[in-house]
Amino acid sequence: MTGRTVLTVAALTLREAARRRVLWALAGLTLVLLGLSAFGFSRIDAEFRTLTTGEARLVASMVLNLVMFGLSLIAALGTAFLAGPTLAGEVESGMALAMLARPVRRSAVLLGKWLGLVVFGGGFVVLAGLAQFLIVWATVGYVPPQPVAGLALLAVQTTVLLTLALLISTLLSPMASGVVAVGLFGAAWISGVVGGIGQVIDNEAVALTGTVSRMLLPTDGLWRGAMHAFQDASVLTQFGPAMEGHPFLSEAALTPAYLVWVGLWVCLVLGLAGMAFQRRDL
Repeated sequence: MTGRTVLTVAALTLREAARRRVLWALAGLTLVLLGLSAFGFSRIDAEFRTLTTGEARLVASMVLNLVMFGLSLIAALGTAFLAGPTLAGEVESGMALAMLARPVRRSAVLLGKWLGLVVFGGGFVVLAGLAQFLIVWATVGYVPPQPVAGLALLAVQTTVLLTLALLISTLLSPMASGVVAVGLFGAAWISGVVGGIGQVIDNEAVALTGTVSRMLLPTDGLWRGAMHAFQDASVLTQFGPAMEGHPFLSEAALTPAYLVWVGLWVCLVLGLAGMAFQRRDL
């Protein structure tokens, strides 16, 4: 019964997300970004004739990672502002009281909404990412070495952020929860950039900023793993120290231990969201 309830709520959450205006805003932003990237890569292709093979791959890797960061930001905005209303909005409007008046567990409702949002966010990342790969291949002939792994990490990044947004939505209003979640996403990315600078200048205290932020909120760590999957493997080997600390290149793949931590983080935050939702007055 509980499993069926979870799947039913997930399906309803997907249907509700498809009707929201946020979806059309996401689609519009994505089309604009893909159009701009198509134009940019076509101009880069015209300049490739003056570049060496290694330089061409370096440029393609950096620009692709830049565009994929834009797509991940759009996904973050969309899922954060969808996750907020899905709980806080229904509580404020009284819809949650009508649903939970039946013998339906709050945990099943929360898990169903989380699952629906995960499918929505992951589907967006995969479709937009595949469209971007097609553009890059058609314009400059570049194919990321590990496209599946990179898209999977971006989908997990989206899952991390929407899980955080769900937790915040049990405590704050719908709009506030979305703003806080996206703000934390940006702060984690900036901390990662600062940490990279710390590594370049050999300042352990500054470098520690990035390490701590990637543990507290794994979005930046997952993003760096995705960048490593999208970039040509020979880029950092060929250009060496000149590329250290670059915000759109990653020096190493993620370790299995870090991926395990991400899974534990999601379970912990989702559990906290369930506890907070259980105690919230409807």
